[in-house]
Amino acid sequence: MALLGDQYASSDEEVSHNEAIVAATTVVAAPDVSLDVWSHCIIIFGSNANSVQDPMRLQLMLAKPTDTALTYNVPYADLARSSQGPQNPYKSTQGNALKRKNALTGDAQEAAISDATFTAQHRTFQSLGYTKDPSVHGAYVGDLVKAQQHGGKDIIQMRPSKEESAAFRRKRQRKGDAGIVDGEGAYKGPWARFNEDQVFEDDAALGEEELASDEEYIEEAIVPASSTAVAKLASDYQDDLTNTETTRFEGSAMYDYQGRTYMSIPQDLDIDLRAEPGTRKNYIPKKTIHVWAGKESHTKAINALRFFPSSGHLLLSASADTQVKLWDVYHSRQLLRTYIGHQKAVTESTFSPTGSHFLSGSYDRYMKLWDTETGACVSRFQTSTKAVPHVLRFHPSTDIHEFLVGTSDKKIVQFDTRSGEMTQEYDHHLGAVNSITFCDENRRFITTSDDRSLRAWEFGIPVPIKFVASPEMFSLVRAASHPNGKSVAFQSSDNQIVVYASTDRFRQNRKSKPATLLPPPSVSIYP
Repeated sequence: MALLGDQYASSDEEVSHNEAIVAATTVVAAPDVSLDVWSHCIIIFGSNANSVQDPMRLQLMLAKPTDTALTYNVPYADLARSSQGPQNPYKSTQGNALKRKNALTGDAQEAAISDATFTAQHRTFQSLGYTKDPSVHGAYVGDLVKAQQHGGKDIIQMRPSKEESAAFRRKRQRKGDAGIVDGEGAYKGPWARFNEDQVFEDDAALGEEELASDEEYIEEAIVPASSTAVAKLASDYQDDLTNTETTRFEGSAMYDYQGRTYMSIPQDLDIDLRAEPGTRKNYIPKKTIHVWAGKESHTKAINALRFFPSSGHLLLSASADTQVKLWDVYHSRQLLRTYIGHQKAVTESTFSPTGSHFLSGSYDRYMKLWDTETGACVSRFQTSTKAVPHVLRFHPSTDIHEFLVGTSDKKIVQFDTRSGEMTQEYDHHLGAVNSITFCDENRRFITTSDDRSLRAWEFGIPVPIKFVASPEMFSLVRAASHPNGKSVAFQSSDNQIVVYASTDRFRQNRKSKPATLLPPPSVSIYP
């Protein structure tokens, strides 16, 4: 049995051998730590027990870091062994620590801070090694010794005064004469050096003259305010909830001799404004009839123009100056009323089917319903994602008090004007929605988007029934329906007008030659 070795002895010999091992084993209170892989086989050298390195286990343990499977059976002792090395102070041993993390590297908290303050604190940390802790008032992170030395000031508060800046500039060499190339008094310009030991009496440094373009100007030191810090909730960005919508009547008289307002359709003209569409012949305009300009007009770009439904005796204009104005078209062509209530540029406006109300959408992410006659703001709407409204359309039927809005977040949202609630959401476009056009007796509507596609929908069903897209197709930004309801003209981004059928197939009418034009900011079709 000696030929088999100690590990291959018989069971009787194994018992006596193990007893000898136990008797010879000694406990070491502080054993030496080694990074090598040692075997569990204990070999007796004389009266002392020791362990030797196992080259086979060393070769098995050296696996590639990219391996995802073990190449050998790991002993239970290795699997149950406690973790070695220093403990991770950021790892929690109680419960599941991953549930308390909202980011991959830990827990991130939101803080309202302006760009200027963040830049100042970032530059302070880069230059001085410390900065303020945004989560704890009065606390600092980084080099606390320097923070105490400088009194916690940032780089803006540590700017020198004008006297110190002038003394620093006097140490700079004179720029010299531009006519001298080399030698004494040669031109140095912005390459003039600073000499700490010598002071150069420069006229610009002694006087209060303005510095040249190549010199540095240092503002006077800013004295830190001694007021208490503003609470975090007080400095957070909030929505505009003032609801300060106002209106102003700009006309000469609110009522005529019969007590009628500007809402009544005029009948003292040589044309019948109450006639059905298509009964009178229209002509292509060839000359300018009137221009609305002056102090009462808009001060910035006009984004939308809408005629009063069916009669067209009033004109509604929405501008980037945050105002909406109503104009007379036939009589004195004066400004009748101004609607004020948006905080940013107005992007879109549209009349209700009867004209008694109109909607306005703005970059302040609000849509507001106005009374055309009184100028009162009836309701305010906003999408769940607070997206910017690009296009607004009332349902043409007077029995349905709902409207559609195409937003910048690729959605078409349906609202009820009576309850103010969102009733439906159409979410299939891949870009901002540009136009909404009702067709097929107002049972369907067509939408276009920046994703260069055209989609047709059943009203109230959020699944498109038709999808039109091709590689040579451009984005369709504006739309106008034909009076017979069988076709829709679209303004394409390649400066052309294309026509699509608004029947079941929604095909492009390629027989009609597309007209080339310059893209205006908005299109208004005279009824």
